[in-house]
Amino acid sequence: MEPLRVLELYSGVGGMHHALRESCIPAQVVAAIDVNTVANEVYKYNFPHTQLLAKTIEVLMEFPKVESVHPQKYTMDVENKIQEKNIERNISFDSSTQCSGKDAILFKLETAEEIHRKNQQDSDLSVKMLKDFLEDDTDMNQYLLPPKSLLRYALLLDIVQPTCRRSVCFTKGYGSYIEGTGSVLQTAEDVQIENIYKSLTKLSQEEQITKLFMLKLRYFTPKEIANLLGFPPEFGMWDTCRIQLSCIKTLKNL
Repeated sequence: MEPLRVLELYSGVGGMHHALRESCIPAQVVAAIDVNTVANEVYKYNFPHTQLLAKTIEVLMEFPKVESVHPQKYTMDVENKIQEKNIERNISFDSSTQCSGKDAILFKLETAEEIHRKNQQDSDLSVKMLKDFLEDDTDMNQYLLPPKSLLRYALLLDIVQPTCRRSVCFTKGYGSYIEGTGSVLQTAEDVQIENIYKSLTKLSQEEQITKLFMLKLRYFTPKEIANLLGFPPEFGMWDTCRIQLSCIKTLKNL
């Protein structure tokens, strides 16, 4: 069997390339394509001999642009998505909206059914705990969530502890956006999250921030996310990602 010739679309930092290498399938990645400049820097560092193109696949294959086919429908869809996002971000906890049974909101915006599902995932002994993927030689203060983010997104955060065996899927918006982009880590393991949230809405904003700070919530580091995604220890150049994360957090606080 002749080696496969692989074109790696949306190559990111090289996850598919690494998986292909680990599979031992005879193959050669002839080119990789992505427009994310930070991801491309990491890719080039780890796969320096692979041709990397900073282009969109539409340019390479002349696909018709979506907005040019039905411009009015495209505009309406975009506006609807923006409105939906605005509604989601303005969600506030109101005890009058609580239901009963499995749909009852216990704390944060999580129902009894959702918490039961997460507890089941954390009880799966076949899955490693998150603490097995964490760094222990890095200054984590730079990854702590700022007060503005804590106050605005407190009810939407997916919070995990080092002993958990689950997390939300991490996306490229992690560190720039909070909602739906990945879990945050509670490093104060002796604090009961239920006690923080059940009384949170009755407090002033200053008191809420003080309470939330007790959890010591932080982002996962780029290296920790790579560990969770199965990249090998030698997979490098995380300093690029650290710099980007620090810049984003600085700009958000200006």
